[in-house]
Amino acid sequence: MNDFSVEAIGLTKYFGDFKAVDNVSLTVPTGSIYGVLGPNGAGKTTSLRMTLGIIDPDEGSSRIFGARPQSVRHRIGYLPEERGLYPGMKAREAIAFMGALRGLDWSEGRRRAATFMTELGLERVIDEKIRKMSKGMAQMIQLIGSIVHAPDLIVLDEPFSGLDPVNQERLEMLVRRERDRGATVLFSTHVMAHAERLCDRLAIIARSQRRFEGTVDDARSLLPMQVRYTARADASPASIAALLPAGAEPRGDSWFFPIEDADVEPLLARITGSGLGVAGLSITRPALHDAFVHIVRQVDASFDADAGTDAVEEALA
Repeated sequence: MNDFSVEAIGLTKYFGDFKAVDNVSLTVPTGSIYGVLGPNGAGKTTSLRMTLGIIDPDEGSSRIFGARPQSVRHRIGYLPEERGLYPGMKAREAIAFMGALRGLDWSEGRRRAATFMTELGLERVIDEKIRKMSKGMAQMIQLIGSIVHAPDLIVLDEPFSGLDPVNQERLEMLVRRERDRGATVLFSTHVMAHAERLCDRLAIIARSQRRFEGTVDDARSLLPMQVRYTARADASPASIAALLPAGAEPRGDSWFFPIEDADVEPLLARITGSGLGVAGLSITRPALHDAFVHIVRQVDASFDADAGTDAVEEALA
């Protein structure tokens, strides 16, 4: 079996003079949950569509299960960013119809639809028409329809958008269950909490380029851990400042500063040997959100600097 279900290499796409995607590569391990993260407008949707062969890249190529995407579409379940169901259809029939488009028998699709909806707590709307449903509920029906044929690859474009917290939790459960079944799940999002809980690996796209690829822990390790230290009430600010690394900042009765992994044990030794005591001490690693913001801000700063240089050169020309 191929180690990678998805291999997209050097994908590039222009819309007129605008380069929407610039040399993006994605390799998604088989049986994993892989997130494509990025701000709105970063190029996530266009990258997924090129990967799936829905639109042709101007440069680069993609393979799914080692083949051209068009030849393995029956093995793929896709939830596009633009949602759309026939409003006059009942939920069960809508799901069975989407399965039939991928070769699933109609009666089996109806049976699976009822099973999926019951397991997700949606049994009360099995025979309700789409037009009577909330936007979020209809989105869950379309999601079930995209996976009812038990695809080997599931691609979800911003699947959490528009869902309430209960349905977001249902979707997370469904994604994990499909991964445990053996499917590979590739999804895009700009909400870090879902990616942090779900992803085995992830890529971050900003300003049309892939800027990071790795695990959640890899991303979080781009930033140092943060320390919050509170000494005994009788410790003087000067003695605390002399104990802690340069750059430590007092806020209220505590001190805050970054620290690298290798410096944790020496710090603890200094604190316990100082006589200043410990009224409070916490060491936390930055969240994926912090790493994401750090990466995107670096890219934006570089982009703005380049734009400023170009403007100066044009003015001097």
